[in-house]
Amino acid sequence: MKTTISTVSGEIQEVLANVDESQAGNLADQLKKAKRIFVSGEGRSGLMGKAFAMRLMHAGYTVYVTGETITPNIEEGDLLVVISGSGTTGSLKSLAEKAKEAGAAIAAVTTNPTSPIAEISDSTLVIPAATKKRLPDEPATIQPLGNQFDQSVHLLLDAVIIQAVSDQEDSNEQMTARHANLE
Repeated sequence: MKTTISTVSGEIQEVLANVDESQAGNLADQLKKAKRIFVSGEGRSGLMGKAFAMRLMHAGYTVYVTGETITPNIEEGDLLVVISGSGTTGSLKSLAEKAKEAGAAIAAVTTNPTSPIAEISDSTLVIPAATKKRLPDEPATIQPLGNQFDQSVHLLLDAVIIQAVSDQEDSNEQMTARHANLE
């Protein structure tokens, strides 16, 4: 088991070491400038998106997850973060197109910088991880499906939030105060 754990953590370290820092920094800047943030993803990418949205809320951002009953309309000044390993998920592309029509900025988080979603986005954060498709340019992995992408998204987006709140004082205390108390 220790070998498997070591291999998985080594894979994630390698993926994160190959992320373009300027892309990650750009996303942190976009978060800080956005009036409101909307997060979208399908399947496991959607679960990573919900975790990201929760952390953004803890950090004091006004954030929504698309498809939830309390999510308002998106408009100019807002940011839509679309998480899609392949960057080809039709429903996510459609959401990005609608958000763009409404005047919102789009940030794609994907493995594929030339994907349909990345092409219509204002910025792209490329995570050079393996997806369930196992394309030739993706790194090798012992993990099934898109595990390597999901884990890398989770850790990288946490780092993006840390960067975005780095100028806040007492950010841990403020985040703790925003943590759910109806548990």
